[in-house]
Amino acid sequence: MANIFELLKRITAKDTSPAEPVSWLIVGLGNPGAKYHLTRHNTGFLTMDYLSQKFDCKITRSKFQALCGDAVISGKHVLMMKPQTMMNNSGNAVREAAAFYKIPAEHILVIFDDISLDPGRIRVRGKGTDGGHNGIKSIIYQLQADTFPRIKVGIGGKPSPDYSLIDWVLSPFTKDEQQILFDSFSTIAQGVELILQDKLDAAQQLCNSYNGSPAKEDHGQ
Repeated sequence: MANIFELLKRITAKDTSPAEPVSWLIVGLGNPGAKYHLTRHNTGFLTMDYLSQKFDCKITRSKFQALCGDAVISGKHVLMMKPQTMMNNSGNAVREAAAFYKIPAEHILVIFDDISLDPGRIRVRGKGTDGGHNGIKSIIYQLQADTFPRIKVGIGGKPSPDYSLIDWVLSPFTKDEQQILFDSFSTIAQGVELILQDKLDAAQQLCNSYNGSPAKEDHGQ
């Protein structure tokens, strides 16, 4: 006979899985492995770690060559992803997930590092070229589209023109830069919510004007 306590546990357990099908992908870019954890090129992963806590989502399920987790954000069922390919092949994971859930490029939000912005500065774009970023280049190639929204997070430019770009993006943040970056995450989270509400202009106004002071949550929610 089945254990009565186990049966009661099953009956009373709350189903926390979203009822609606996945309608958005949120993808943070980085390189897998502990040695890359706090490097500049892993800004997308670091942002996703914050979002996973903010939206109560564990990004731990291995699927689509990525670590994945389900969340409800702005009333949408979202698959949150951290591709586990190296950065240059990030598009493979995005393509697999998009094909499986039949997600159009316009509903794939990508978060990644940008050397043209100071640490912690944010830029929201609705579409665009790869801008020299290999992860974005891979996604555009695999989707055959550049119409996905993206959030660029500043990591600072090279300290000198002759400094190796690869060495720079794989270098760790200083403690001060880490704090500046982490302070920007709450504003990024608000931008994510707005984008999923189809309020791209509002997200751009909020995030692109961010100056280091987290914005108040007054965007109509």
